[in-house]
Parts: sequence; structure tokens; C-alpha cells
Amino acid sequence: MTFPEKKISDAGRFADAYFEHIAKAAASVDRSLLNDAASLLAEAYRTGKSVFSCGNGGSAAISNHLHCDHLKGCRTDTGLLSRVHSLSANLETITAVANDISYDEVFAYQLQSLGSPDDVLITISSSGDSENIVRACQWARDNGLHVIAMTGFSGGRSASLASVNLHVDADNYGVIEDVHQSLMHILAQSIRMAHMPEDLIAERKF
Repeated sequence: MTFPEKKISDAGRFADAYFEHIAKAAASVDRSLLNDAASLLAEAYRTGKSVFSCGNGGSAAISNHLHCDHLKGCRTDTGLLSRVHSLSANLETITAVANDISYDEVFAYQLQSLGSPDDVLITISSSGDSENIVRACQWARDNGLHVIAMTGFSGGRSASLASVNLHVDADNYGVIEDVHQSLMHILAQSIRMAHMPEDLIAERKF
């Protein structure tokens, strides 16, 4: 069943329904796969490999936010070296590739210059089927990078290309993006917590 399926004119009642769907969507994420994603990222941060993120629209904002929380957050109070790059952040490069080559290549083209085997690509796409996301996943897979795909709706092609697919069972963009944002925070904070001295956890603000 789609959400919303009918008009809810009162913002308060819509909020109740929206948060109910967020709770269901969050519960749908496979926790064992979330652990797998955390392990891939922690290993990359432990060994100095690079982590790349990308997304379009609201997912681009999550990609850029991930750069902040994973680069700074995962390093704070830990011995980890988090080398994190958002492929959605460089407007000059994105528009140059889009204008001169194709918007479908804006992420894969950057990966071809920056990516190496055993790096990690995190794609954030509600549909999982945006062509520039799929091409980045395909290039990463073909060249020895690990792929963590955050998806919603039916998962799209990126779900089947991913090493780990963090799928949100929902069909509302806002709900899916809110859960993807939460997954980004959960990964950053859980990795930090696992690698910092236990006596500091209660003293720090996460």
C-alpha cells in the first residue's frame, strides 16, 4: 500500500502517520547486513582505504553529510583514519562531466580517477535505479571496490550490484531518505563507539 494513499489535511495527523511509517521502514532494514556494512567501513578506516559516497537530490545531501560525520566522527577518539569523499560535493566537476560527457557518468568518471581496489563506495538512492548510481556501482564492482547500496522502493539495479544492500521497505521518498540518513548516522556512531575507549563513551556527545 502506498503512503499516503489519501489526503490527510491536518499536519498533526499526517505527522503521526508519517512517523508510524518511518518506524516500520526502519524496522525493515536487515540488521545483519547493517553489521556487514559497518565491518566493511571500519576495515577501510582501519587500513587507510578510501570511502566514496554519492547520491542525487536529497540523497546528495545525505552523501555530503556522510562525508562530515564519517570523516570527523569516526576519527574522533579513535585510531581510525577515515578517508571519505563525497562524489556529490564538487559542483564544478559534476557539471563539467555532465556537460561534456553525460550526467550518467558524473560519479563513475570521478571513481575512475580516485578509486582503488578494496576502497568502498556507498550509494544512496531511493529507487536504486538512477543511471549514474548504477554505472558507479558497476565500475566499482568491476574494479575491486566494495559497494554498500542504500535503497528503497524495489531496490533497483544497484541492489543486485551491491556487496551489501541496505534496503528500506517503503515507497515514500521522505520516509526512505529519513531512514537512509539515520543509517548513515548509525554507521558512523557505532563504528566510533566500537573503536574508542569505553570510559570516554559517557563523557562524549554523539
